[in-house]
Amino acid sequence: MENINFINNYFDEMKEIIDNISKDKINEVTESLFNAWKNGNKVFIVGNGGSASTATHFTCDLSKVTIVNGKKRFKVMGLNDNIPLVSALTNDDGWSEIYVEQLKNHFEEGDVVIAFSVHGGSGKDKAGVWSQNLLKALQFAKDNNGTAIGFSGFDGGAMKDLADICVVVPFNSTPHVESFHLVLEHLITFCLLEKIKKHNE
Repeated sequence: MENINFINNYFDEMKEIIDNISKDKINEVTESLFNAWKNGNKVFIVGNGGSASTATHFTCDLSKVTIVNGKKRFKVMGLNDNIPLVSALTNDDGWSEIYVEQLKNHFEEGDVVIAFSVHGGSGKDKAGVWSQNLLKALQFAKDNNGTAIGFSGFDGGAMKDLADICVVVPFNSTPHVESFHLVLEHLITFCLLEKIKKHNE
């Protein structure tokens, strides 16, 4: 019975998130990515820790799930996936630079950077303030005539004010925020698939 109580409580909290999250912000992200697809712009996705796996998952889904025969495809790149490159950049330039240095290779005007972060670049631990490399990547997009999109949780952190669009999962729990970020990437991906199917180029 103890497990059932925990399960019911967890699900009730997820329902609370659904009731309180901004649907308008989710819509803005979807439209921004649809415009990137229409214009042939690239999408770069980043995250640290558990959010790195979400970034990889979103990269996979935007690349594969949105394929419609006879129509162009999303140009998507996950910047946390190349372990040798990430470790080399960390060694030579520092952890804070690992995403910006990759963007310098590939980013062009109109491209999009998406960052996933539970705390949105606020809070700190033994290594210092969290996720400054994500904030630098978003700032790089803004400084180079691109779009900066954030997915965060808790109160949104610094990312909420920095990003052009930020979807905040309004809950103070890391597992809830990370879980719901996956819900959001799936929702947005499959919404984009339907939009691409209906779009007449």
